[in-house]
Amino acid sequence: MTETSDLKTRSVDPKLLEILVCPLTKATLEYDAARQELISRSAKLAYPIRDGIPIMLPEEARKLD
Repeated sequence: MTETSDLKTRSVDPKLLEILVCPLTKATLEYDAARQELISRSAKLAYPIRDGIPIMLPEEARKLD
């Protein structure tokens, strides 16, 4: 797989990013393309994105320091 095609499979639909909010706080999320995560600063959680699909479950999120 080339680097370009790898980036395509890892990207998230920008329109989806506009409407997603943190399930706990309902705050907007920041997209971290390098780590493939959606960051909720208010909840101090990072939700993973797997195969282009955001996993919006608090128990799957990584805690931020």
